[in-house]
Amino acid sequence: MEEMRIKLLTVADAKDFVAHASKCDFDIDVYYNRVIIDAKSLLGVLSLDLTRVLTVNVHGEDEEFTSYLKKLAERTMAA
Repeated sequence: MEEMRIKLLTVADAKDFVAHASKCDFDIDVYYNRVIIDAKSLLGVLSLDLTRVLTVNVHGEDEEFTSYLKKLAERTMAA
């Protein structure tokens, strides 16, 4: 299980994140505080406070998704 902290700046970022997560055949959770959302649910992700840093738990391995998450994490740390 891998954990990363990201920030989704726009609704378009959220849609892109869900599209990438949906390609994976394992569970991916996004959470902030006590709320845990399935990363493959656009409505769920949009229900989170997108002004906050979110934690992503990946319960599997996918090189493309990991690379995508690292880009989001780097952007989050730079902001």
